[in-house]
Amino acid sequence: MESLIAKDRLEAIVKRTMNGGAELVELYKTGSAFFAPAVATIAMVEAILEDEKRLMPCAIQLQGEYGINGTFCGTIAKLGAAGAEQVYEVPVSAEEKAKIVAAASATAELVKVVS
Repeated sequence: MESLIAKDRLEAIVKRTMNGGAELVELYKTGSAFFAPAVATIAMVEAILEDEKRLMPCAIQLQGEYGINGTFCGTIAKLGAAGAEQVYEVPVSAEEKAKIVAAASATAELVKVVS
């Protein structure tokens, strides 16, 4: 991502994303945990029903992107009438790719534990 966004700006985005839930809880005090998932779900459904071909961050079962197969991982997808019509592999540094692969591996292990 550093090829697309300055490193300091990317770090600020990551920090805000990691703390976003706590920020909402602090602002709303109670009943805030459902806002972000609800808004994201509505946006995804609209993109599919209205065939918007909208690029959105989604958890997608990867099929070779980032060298990952069969594990759900967050990336960018084009949503339209056929659902996730195209998955985009964003250019990332070797360090960023290693983090993505580690996250996908942890997800796969967790799925094994709970299934």
